[in-house]
Amino acid sequence: MDTSVNNNPGVKTRIMLVDDHSLLRKGLAMMLDAQLDMTVVAEASSGEEAIQLFRQDPPDLVLMDLKMGGITGIETIERLRSEYPAARIIVLSSYDRDEDIYRCIRAGAMGYLVKDASSEEMLLSIRSVRTGHKHFPPMISEKLADRLTITDLSAKELEVLKLLAQGMSNISIADNLCVSPSAVKYHVNNILSKLNAADRTQAVITSLKMGLVDL
Repeated sequence: MDTSVNNNPGVKTRIMLVDDHSLLRKGLAMMLDAQLDMTVVAEASSGEEAIQLFRQDPPDLVLMDLKMGGITGIETIERLRSEYPAARIIVLSSYDRDEDIYRCIRAGAMGYLVKDASSEEMLLSIRSVRTGHKHFPPMISEKLADRLTITDLSAKELEVLKLLAQGMSNISIADNLCVSPSAVKYHVNNILSKLNAADRTQAVITSLKMGLVDL
């Protein structure tokens, strides 16, 4: 089915809500259905269900939570965009960490809102994305700009960083990853450089704030 934009002003934007909290979905559905140009046509409580419902009848736009049981919101976005490159997805999340925002944009999201965003901001985002434009509130745009100044860490550097956040020494990290201590030292130096951190503690604090690692 064609998922390209229909700019006919007489046609309502068909929206799918994806969130594992049913009360939140119901509240959003009531607000969106009250708009003359919007209608909620599907609700999903997981990424797997969202993909299945999208395949059955692709909506014009998806409002997607990030943290759900099963596959994550980011994985769901990636899978939907791989099957339906024209899919228009706005993330609606409790989290506003730099890395979450960055990964969502890389996955193909066209908007990112925190759940305490005003109804006006949400409606503006939906109408903007529906017409093919990306939309990010100023605070989200600033966080994304900050994240773009950071060079991506390699997969091995992320592994080392996660172990640093657990308080491990270089020797312990080397044992854990089955590499030499000198290799760990090399990766740590790269991490400090890429995160513009003066030491290991600052690197961990920065990575936690950004959402690169979780404790």
